[in-house]
Amino acid sequence: MTRETRPAPAEDSALVGFQKHNHENCVETGLATAEARCKEDGLRLTPVRRKVLDLLLQEHRALGAYAILDRLRDEGFGSQPPVAYRALDFLVENGFVHKIERLNAFVACSHPGATHSPAFMICRSCDAVAEAHSAPAKGALGAAARAVGFEIERTVVEAEGLCPDCSEKA
Repeated sequence: MTRETRPAPAEDSALVGFQKHNHENCVETGLATAEARCKEDGLRLTPVRRKVLDLLLQEHRALGAYAILDRLRDEGFGSQPPVAYRALDFLVENGFVHKIERLNAFVACSHPGATHSPAFMICRSCDAVAEAHSAPAKGALGAAARAVGFEIERTVVEAEGLCPDCSEKA
């Protein structure tokens, strides 16, 4: 079954993570979007998958699998690593969560359901993560790939620096 995805948001609204926003609404919208997508696509958002997504939505920073597992254990879910990894695999596969390769950690997608190639800005001080859109296939990387007949299927764009709060403190 294929699902239609909506286009990525306009560039001026694409950055999510560092700016002030209604966080309660952010979490509620993320969960509601996942629930609706799962229902629409016939996917099972099990209680542990929903809880992992909720934990990641509560933060705008990357969490490692073992930190998630600790929080799951505190909430009464299983304490074996496969519990967290299976939930994370499902969430990543379905676009609700992204893996931050540099940190070997996970962050909730800021634009679930949108067709996009995310770029992450990671604060080296507090691990806050902001998600923006990138278009590597349209830029220099895309031109280089086309020149050699390479088809880009996936890119990971991660930039490290200081978030606005940590910059002010420094």
